[in-house]
Formats: sequence, structure tokens, C-alpha cells
Amino acid sequence: GIAATFIYCKRVELDLRTALDVFAPSIALAQVIGRWGNWFNQELFGRPTDVPWALRIDPEHRPTQYIEEATFHPTFLYESLWNLMVVIVLLQVDRTKRLSKGMLFVAYFALYSAGRLWVEALRIDEATMLSGVRVNIWVFSCVLLVSLYLLINAEWKARKSKVEEPI
Repeated sequence: GIAATFIYCKRVELDLRTALDVFAPSIALAQVIGRWGNWFNQELFGRPTDVPWALRIDPEHRPTQYIEEATFHPTFLYESLWNLMVVIVLLQVDRTKRLSKGMLFVAYFALYSAGRLWVEALRIDEATMLSGVRVNIWVFSCVLLVSLYLLINAEWKARKSKVEEPI
């Protein structure tokens, strides 16, 4: 998607960073809606639980080691609600015009990654492991760290340039 956006922006002479900032809340909103497919498919749920909002999973969709368990954490719901919060935060941050161009998209990556780390830690579906940890946890940890670095660095540069401006 980013490659297609880059090509489109080049062709119509649109600033890529601006386009990515516009897309950031939209992508998060699409994920709010898209996660509900996991509910319909009874997939990608979390550990067994008896919380009042637990998700009932049919026996044919349960992992064999949890065949006796009936209710599980609805990780699709957690991620959907998290992404709704991401949409709201991104729109609020955008209104402040505090971030430089392209940084709202980076903020999306940081917020999304934080939520995914939480959700991935709850999931029990089969996943590729690396050093005993789900690969998705490694990936989103790296994305979160890089995003935070970029945001902090951009903020530091913006403050430094304001201090150096002649009065």
C-alpha cells in the first residue's frame, strides 16, 4: 500500500508525508472494522477465561490442548477497541498540528504496535516462535521502538530549530 501511495503521490505531485498522515486514521478505522472478521470466523482468540465478556468458541475451532475450555479472551474485540482509541488519538493529535509532516503516520505505527504487543501476548493460536517468543511480538517491538525513536527525534529537532530561530 505504501509503495502504491508513493507512486501515486509522485504522479500527481502530492506530498507523500501529507498523504500518509491523511491515511493513518483511515487505516486504523479499517482495522477496527476488519478485526470483527475474526469473531465471525472464531479465530485468533486469546487464552481461556471466565470474564463476563468472554468469547464462546465452538469445539471444532478450539486448539486441541484447550478442547475442554469453552470461553476465551476476545482478542479481536480488544484490538478493535484499541484501534478505535488509536483513531481518536490520531485525530486529536492532528488537530493540534504539533507533529511535522509524516509523523502522524509514525504515531499510528507506535500506537498500533503497542496494542498489538498486548493482544499478541494473549493469543494462543499457532505462531512462529523465535527464542521462545512469538515472531509478531518481536516485529511489533521493533516497530514500536523505531517509531518512538522517530517521533522523539522529530520532536527534538523541532524544538531545537525553534530555539535557534532569530527573534
